[in-house]
Amino acid sequence: MSDSPAPASAAADPGASGDDQPALKQAITPKLLLLFIVGDILGTGVYSLTGKVAGEVGGAGWIPIIVAFAIAMVSALSYVEMVTKYPQAAGAALYVHKAFGIHFLTFMVTFAVLSSGITSASTSAIFLSENVLKAFALEESLGGAAQPVATGIALAFLLLVALINLRGVAESVTANVVLTFIELTGLSLVIVVGFYALGRGQADLSRVILFETQDDKSFFIAVIGGTALAFFSMVGFEDSVNMAEETVDPVKNFPRALIGGLSITGVIYVLISVLAVAVVPIGQLTESTTPLLEVVKVGAPAIPIDTIFAFISIFAVANTVLINMMMASRLLYGMAKQGVLPGFLKGVLRGRRTPWSGIVFSTALAFALVLSVRYVLAEETIAALGGTTALLLLAVFGLVNVSVLVLRKDTVDVRHFRTPTVLPVIGAITSFALITPIAQPLQNYVIAGGLLGIGLLLFVVTWFYNSAVRARRTRFRHPDDLG
Repeated sequence: MSDSPAPASAAADPGASGDDQPALKQAITPKLLLLFIVGDILGTGVYSLTGKVAGEVGGAGWIPIIVAFAIAMVSALSYVEMVTKYPQAAGAALYVHKAFGIHFLTFMVTFAVLSSGITSASTSAIFLSENVLKAFALEESLGGAAQPVATGIALAFLLLVALINLRGVAESVTANVVLTFIELTGLSLVIVVGFYALGRGQADLSRVILFETQDDKSFFIAVIGGTALAFFSMVGFEDSVNMAEETVDPVKNFPRALIGGLSITGVIYVLISVLAVAVVPIGQLTESTTPLLEVVKVGAPAIPIDTIFAFISIFAVANTVLINMMMASRLLYGMAKQGVLPGFLKGVLRGRRTPWSGIVFSTALAFALVLSVRYVLAEETIAALGGTTALLLLAVFGLVNVSVLVLRKDTVDVRHFRTPTVLPVIGAITSFALITPIAQPLQNYVIAGGLLGIGLLLFVVTWFYNSAVRARRTRFRHPDDLG
């Protein structure tokens, strides 16, 4: 998957670029779209945060998963309405721009999406490095040097991704299908091992209804906190809006595929959250940096599949880093090209035609995140970055739900999906509620605020430059062409 969003559609609005532009080929069938959505949602979140969610509520970790699924489904239906209403759209930034027409708000939404991609990629890079140590059994031999080595692996992988992006990467739905099956193989292995342990009487289902928190929080507060964290596992479905223009009959097939894909992943996540707690003691699960690997090791100790699972985990999350860093670099390029970020960010390699300055800048931000979280917030490494991704996207989802209601007055001459009015209202209220201090720890605000602060600084510098030197306003000229 991608626990974090893909770049906005690069297809310009016909009205802005001329009617002679050919339409994209509608080659994505309903089955391919379903696999794309399932693969996009699956990934780092469930592999890395299962133990952290259990740490919030104890064995009842499946409750936050279900609540997060319900909130994600409500927001997904809002995305379905927007993408079938504006099938050439560029995602959340365009929906918010159409609804409010405030260029600064559009900028902050776009930079929030960009930032969520960087935090998601950083989360995945750290988790990948932990699995590399597990796969090669290096933790015990390295001793106290394990964390610095893991950090070095994470940074090296981010650098490798930057080099791949500089060279140029052609993503295809076929490649996504292959990676989806790798991810499903890993999660299916956890489920099979869980049922195997249950069958042998080596699992304790009574832990599944055990509620406990480390700080004696109330049930409501603990579930809210767990839901905000679990939401990271549910994001990714919003990436699929970029496939709508290339989908066969998107008005008919897109709602079915999105609802079906989100439902499939929801069932998988609930099964894993139940089986993980039943097989592995809660304390051990919470403390592990690779919780699902613990399930495989404890549930089937006589079968040497833990090493294989570690490698599956590496492949399952590697594509998350690549896709999110591609998205971030191209959004930087798109905003710089539109004149709302400094011009140095729109640099392109002549031979490869890749946005080198955007790649370098986004990689530098990811480096800074990995180092800061590793050494400043070391005890909350994965949870802090995963929680920040969820925080940023929950804010964006809240605005998208509001935009759905505002844009009801905008009639279009195409048939489109229409979600019941009450659902965007619920989606907006719950999304905004989950970004309050009740649900979010301080470090998530610090990381998100730091990233958005960088965006704000770049915007202010650009605004002064445009006003003083170029005598022009700082605004999006074509917000539907941000890719």
